Amino acid sequence: MPQRPSSSSKTTVIVGVLAGLLGAGIGAYYPRRPAPADAPTQAQRAASAPKAGAVAGRSKEQASKALMALPELQAWSAFIEKNSGGAAHGALIEYDLTPRLINGKRYWQLSFVENSAEAAHRWESFLVASGSDEILVEDPASDEPLSLERWRREKQPMRRRGGVAAPL
Repeated sequence: MPQRPSSSSKTTVIVGVLAGLLGAGIGAYYPRRPAPADAPTQAQRAASAPKAGAVAGRSKEQASKALMALPELQAWSAFIEKNSGGAAHGALIEYDLTPRLINGKRYWQLSFVENSAEAAHRWESFLVASGSDEILVEDPASDEPLSLERWRREKQPMRRRGGVAAPL
């Protein structure tokens, strides 16, 4: 009769998977190493840049930076860090590697999570346009993406603390 994996083995596997996802999310958020010396100069990059009127694509890294620049995510990160005494941190993870297509636009799919040694708890999922500065928020109740303005107005994310609404 085959042996069943122990509970601690299952936990180790789950923690390993979550650590991998977190690593991917952190890798997307933090800047990469400097370019090698033979990289194109600023003038060469400018010459090959898209011309006026063209929309440049936004990389996953740029999408992550745009999300982490939102005041809500900055406030949530500070709250998580302070509330946990540094044991947990706010982070972004990519929850689907394939960009989502909505009305002909491609969106990176990223979630803001509270990450601790035990687990990563999702707070909110976002869709970040790859061809513009648009950011949408997924609404699980209606299954429709909300604009940032509507999300702020209806969900009042600056009042959120640990999954419940409370003044920051």
